[in-house]
Amino acid sequence: MHVFVIPAEPSGDLAEALLVAGLTWSDQLDGADVLIVELGDDPDHSLSAARRAYEQSGIPSVALADRSQGSHLEEAGFLSDFLFVPPDPVELRVRLVRLAGDHEEEHIHFKDLEMNTATYQARLAGVPLDLAYMEYELLRFFVQHPRRVWSREQLLSRVWGYDYFGGARTVDVHVRRLRAKLGEERARWISTVRSVGYRFG
Repeated sequence: MHVFVIPAEPSGDLAEALLVAGLTWSDQLDGADVLIVELGDDPDHSLSAARRAYEQSGIPSVALADRSQGSHLEEAGFLSDFLFVPPDPVELRVRLVRLAGDHEEEHIHFKDLEMNTATYQARLAGVPLDLAYMEYELLRFFVQHPRRVWSREQLLSRVWGYDYFGGARTVDVHVRRLRAKLGEERARWISTVRSVGYRFG
């Protein structure tokens, strides 16, 4: 799950809670599943930035506030949820995973490929695809973000996570396996962009 944080550099409390919860974050809105806004010392400015991000993406938005900022929370109608500081890592993870799951479509499609994100099943022209977990996650990311070129480093951070220490070869290996399982004709869905990375679609 990709978490977009406002401001771009989360506070120590939030960064630690996300780390303990096993969640990664970045300041890139594209591809994010859920947004966290820390109200901080300037809640009006933070909520204004969060509202713009929400209007652009439509993703669930969660505020992190202290107990004196209740009036700001009441005025921010776009928020899906809120937590008080300091956030409990377990509660944080439960809330974010639930919101991301509610937002995410259970079935995603590309041409004759269908993926069920609730059961981790994939079918190609009605025939089940036998995919390993990370092969499924990589293919799902591609299907949900078509036509854009992604570098190997971006794919590692978005699909494997920021705490993954594997090299770019990991991406190449998984792309090669995906192409083989998709078959010769559909393998062309994943194109190599020389010296950059990969594009799907």
